Amino acid sequence: MSEELFITDGGLETTLLFHDGYELPEFAAFDLLTQPGGYETLQNYYRSYIILARANEVGFILESPTWRASRKWGDKLGYSSGDLREINRKSIALLQDLRDIWESGKTDVVISGCIGPRGDGYNVSEKMTAEDARKYHLEQIETLSETQADLVSAFTINYTEEAVGISQAAEAAGIPAVISFTVGTDGRLPSGQPLGEAVTTVDQATGNGPAYYMINCAHPSHFKGALNNEEPWLKRIRGIRANASAKSHAELDAAVDLDEGDPTDLGARYAELKNQWRHFNIFGGCCGTDHRHVEEICKAVMSTN
Repeated sequence: MSEELFITDGGLETTLLFHDGYELPEFAAFDLLTQPGGYETLQNYYRSYIILARANEVGFILESPTWRASRKWGDKLGYSSGDLREINRKSIALLQDLRDIWESGKTDVVISGCIGPRGDGYNVSEKMTAEDARKYHLEQIETLSETQADLVSAFTINYTEEAVGISQAAEAAGIPAVISFTVGTDGRLPSGQPLGEAVTTVDQATGNGPAYYMINCAHPSHFKGALNNEEPWLKRIRGIRANASAKSHAELDAAVDLDEGDPTDLGARYAELKNQWRHFNIFGGCCGTDHRHVEEICKAVMSTN
């Protein structure tokens, strides 16, 4: 919540799938923790980004590989509730090991327990009420709150009821929550709701419950226009984790090959956002991005200071 600059990692799942050749059933990176060498693979992945943060003397947010480690997705993959609790705890322990080694006086390291939507991140399916969402996500959030995680971050959220439920579950568990919305090429949530209206709706329903908001899994060209105003809700957004590709969600779903975009161009787009909104201070990547993209993003946003 300070003005300090933080970076985070890129597209974990797309890196593991397309660059490292792992099969990720249901796009579940946490499954690696049950495979030989998986723990070391994840450590190596995060280490490259922490080294980048150390070299540039900026903070770093370690995001756990638990985006799919909730009950619905665990059921699909054959994991019991007990298995999922152990997976979530083990994921945070992995990050704690990294923080113990790499945190320095000039690089603060924050551990975030990553949670994802119950349904498809790109489409509003199986829409829940806020109360149903609170009950659904509470199990994972309570487990994460019992670890060394500093906060939980919900990524690729596409309608407000789920965001409200996540925020309420985090409050009940006594851990700060971050809500990261995804948007389409029109800058609106997949539900059709304008981004500003979504932030305002969640804040009104929760008493400004989320610590802050982010935008992820969309290209800057998709949401830049939605940020082009002076409305108060914009002050609640602090972070961006954009896709490498400017393709729509539907195009990405249908794509066979990875669209890596242009890392230098993506960095320049981040710099434009940072120049316009000086309070933005958390930057990383999402689908299709890797260490190259985050390095360009880091250089670009640092150049705006």
